[in-house]
Amino acid sequence: MTTYTDKGEKHEQGRFLCFDHITFWVGNAKQAASYYCNKLGFEPLAYKGLETGSREVVSHAVKQGKIIYVFSSALNPGNKEMGDHMVKHGDGVKDIAFTVEDCDFLVQVKVLIFCNATACALLFYFLFFAQMEQQRNGKLDFIDHVVGNQPDDEMVPVVDWYQKTLLFHRFWSVDDKQLQTEFSALRSIVVANYEETVKMPINEPAMGKRKSQIQEYVDYYGGPGVQHIAMNTSDIITSVRNLKDRGMEFMTVPDTYYEQLKENLKHSKVKISEDLDVLQELKILIDYDDNGYLLQIFTKPVQDRPTVFLEVIQRHNHQGFGAGNFKSLFEAIEADQQARGNLTVLTPNGDSKDM
Repeated sequence: MTTYTDKGEKHEQGRFLCFDHITFWVGNAKQAASYYCNKLGFEPLAYKGLETGSREVVSHAVKQGKIIYVFSSALNPGNKEMGDHMVKHGDGVKDIAFTVEDCDFLVQVKVLIFCNATACALLFYFLFFAQMEQQRNGKLDFIDHVVGNQPDDEMVPVVDWYQKTLLFHRFWSVDDKQLQTEFSALRSIVVANYEETVKMPINEPAMGKRKSQIQEYVDYYGGPGVQHIAMNTSDIITSVRNLKDRGMEFMTVPDTYYEQLKENLKHSKVKISEDLDVLQELKILIDYDDNGYLLQIFTKPVQDRPTVFLEVIQRHNHQGFGAGNFKSLFEAIEADQQARGNLTVLTPNGDSKDM
């Protein structure tokens, strides 16, 4: 793992403050919004559609803490842009919006850049958005980071785009020697704004014995895109209990993970405040160093295609991304891949074949 200390050039105007909202293009916005309300405890925030004078697109916005998701669908047959997107990608993230200072300055400089071959095929909007306070439900507070997947050999050009265009800097990285299981591997570079309040890991697959979950995503999404959204909480135990009670499905790891963890923690300077038996019961993962630790858990994909999933994360003086858990997490994902028939053997030219 590499942690970078050079933050690069600082914005003199138009600082990036945080993630503002994320827009999904989906087949049925009403039902998608209902899923996030029922399964994750979001609440309806806003609506536009035929009743509000929007004749082409319907949108349902939902909110929890400072997290806002907007789900949009075409209202009429023949909407080629949204129709083509749905056929190729299925339900997925279309736009990521940031809250910034001095939006006019940024728009003049950046001019709503369309990142087709660079930043995860997403359109980034630079917005100043007045947040509405409302009661939290589910203890999900704000967007911690958003992860994008790229095809092989396309990660570095995307990272370069963030650095040159948005003045983001490299925050953290791992390569396939550090991030691998028996079957698959990947590389990842995290980019962040100067203040490091917006973090975006960029992944790409690496050659392994079988198809990695990154390549599975790229295959089913039809190209690069958002793999998962991490939502920060100050009480992950209560949050996960509430979400499981609502029927949310999470990845699981075997009890041997916790047996090894307890042994390793005996030799660590860090002390975990939470009850390890409760974390084991809920299958919450723990990553740590000498300064602190984080707790995290990942949902299964939130649509039929094995593409977008969600993360719940709690940080205790630890700004990593769970590198110590990657092997256990990837093995859990590979078990699901095997059930889907997608943990296929890779040939030297990168193609895959069944066993």
